[in-house]
Amino acid sequence: MFMSRLRETLKQWVFVSALLGAAFILGLELRTLVERHGLWPGGGAATAVLPPAVNANLVPPQADPRSFVTADEDALRQPMVFRPAPGGVLRATGTIDLGAASRLAAALDNEEQISTVSFNSPGGTLNDAMAIARLLRQRGLTAVVEGGAVCASSCPLALAGGRERMVSPQAAIGVHQFYSSMEGSADPLQAAADAQMTAARIARHLSEMGIDPAIWLYALETPPRALYYLREHELRRYRLVTEPRLS
Repeated sequence: MFMSRLRETLKQWVFVSALLGAAFILGLELRTLVERHGLWPGGGAATAVLPPAVNANLVPPQADPRSFVTADEDALRQPMVFRPAPGGVLRATGTIDLGAASRLAAALDNEEQISTVSFNSPGGTLNDAMAIARLLRQRGLTAVVEGGAVCASSCPLALAGGRERMVSPQAAIGVHQFYSSMEGSADPLQAAADAQMTAARIARHLSEMGIDPAIWLYALETPPRALYYLREHELRRYRLVTEPRLS
């Protein structure tokens, strides 16, 4: 019985990794993605920072929580900053850039009473997102996304690190495909190998954090001009949250 379940688990992990490998290529750089795909349309309300919801033909229709989001577009474009708030909260706002995890570690060392990190981020680099998650888990911190905030692209990989993870029903949690920032000069075979290695890293990271790696399959079907906004029951099903609502 045990060996049968183990084989089934391994087969499922390999299947998920293979599917992820078809879509993910190492090297997401948010600024390049912005310039190439126009994810930051000029003008308009602050919520224009977010891409639209993916395919409305889904059953039930894909929710579009952008009307709840009050994120400041200019602030989200900037490298992530960490600011303490009342109640032991550290607010993490902006793009997850190279070095964000190191700045978080320094902020936590300077603020000994921090128990919760609150994310408001459109995503950024994979390496720092996963490093942030490991730091949260090592220090036993709670991760939240408050009402009016966004956690998209690689940000859910950081959110995954919270020992407890809570999301407001008026927050936007979204995923989409990652693309290489390199143009046609890249070796296609090397790009394919990089994609598979990245897929394995993402699946392993989520599994180590106690989240079902299958949650990232939603990103497979979602082009970078859109986001798949995860529903509350999906957040629970794949264990991205330990509590479905943030009071």
